[in-house]
Amino acid sequence: MDKLNVLFAEELSGRYTHQSGHENQVHEEAGAASADPLFDGVFKSPEMLRAYDIASVVAPTDVPVLITGESGVGKEIFAQFIHKYSPRANNPFIRVNCAALPNDLLESELFGYERGAFTGAMVEKPGRFELATGGTILLDEIAEMSPRLQAKLLHVLQDGEFSRLGGRRSLRADARIIASTNRQLEEAVSRGEFRDDLYFRLNVIRIKIPPLRERKEEIALLSNYFVQKYREKYRSPVRELSVGIMEAFLEYDWPGNIRELENAIRRYLILPHLGIELPRTKSENLHQTAATNGAATPSTLQVPPQNFVPKTEPMKFSSLKHVGAVAAEEAQRKVVLLALEQTNWNRKQAALRLNICYKALLNRIKKWKIERPQSDRAVSRRKDATARQPLAEQFSEEQPVLQR
Repeated sequence: MDKLNVLFAEELSGRYTHQSGHENQVHEEAGAASADPLFDGVFKSPEMLRAYDIASVVAPTDVPVLITGESGVGKEIFAQFIHKYSPRANNPFIRVNCAALPNDLLESELFGYERGAFTGAMVEKPGRFELATGGTILLDEIAEMSPRLQAKLLHVLQDGEFSRLGGRRSLRADARIIASTNRQLEEAVSRGEFRDDLYFRLNVIRIKIPPLRERKEEIALLSNYFVQKYREKYRSPVRELSVGIMEAFLEYDWPGNIRELENAIRRYLILPHLGIELPRTKSENLHQTAATNGAATPSTLQVPPQNFVPKTEPMKFSSLKHVGAVAAEEAQRKVVLLALEQTNWNRKQAALRLNICYKALLNRIKKWKIERPQSDRAVSRRKDATARQPLAEQFSEEQPVLQR
């Protein structure tokens, strides 16, 4: 299997170098002739390397493939990758969203219908299986398909034949089937919602894609990929994401997975002056609520906008990228310092005002070596001491003696 995958990888324009177990897969950008549909192969986690390895080996074969994973993890991208590097690559790739159509309409969409099959069927219409002849058909969210339609699909998998609605002749189904779902099919089978015989037919090769929160080591690579992909299209001044934005990305759980990350970067490239707002996760809200003793907390995690025009040039100019990074970090340091001054150096209140967690604020204070001025400390100590004195003593101290 390793030997086969190495040969297949070498065939893909030499873009990847596989070593023992493919754990040291290296993306070779130089001399790449065409873009890889799988985000240019920016994978580092063992789970994604394994998924990529299975997809690359199974692509030249013609067996059904079942792709599972949460919404937005890239199931359709994997299906496109399998089709692109299969012998069917020059033929159509047809995607059908089984959750978007009612089951009666889905049946006619998949298998087509003859003229007069039902009211309104004035002409015959070929189905998606006919349109995908010689190519690949992706049945997205297949767990939403009704049991009756599942039985008809099982017949297609077993016999390779189907018939249009209202038709009497059988048609040959010459399309590779790839199915995807964000549900646990085993649980659906146990509840009787999904046919077990269809499950076993589809589950020949299974590719499980983990959610983004379980492979955060790839967030920086994916972010850079999307920045490079869209910045020219949107004519954005952003060339790379700042350190503060990347830290916020790594702290966030990304319930929408790669799709949510891609959309966040696209919004930022179009409107960089507005920064980035990420919905707070439940754990972050609980943490902030505990820190403020039940006080109301913001529902979003806002990353300050990046300052693109530095006021002062770095002492040693190296590159435009260096200037942008220095300016962005200096702008963030000034915003943090201003928040501390406005809250009288109450770090918890400052963290709330900046819409970042308390630990992130402490890390920035330590990184930038921000210290409270000595004069502010002395004033604060005098105020604290005065507040602790009895009221009578405060009025009796240093009172002038009235002369008769």
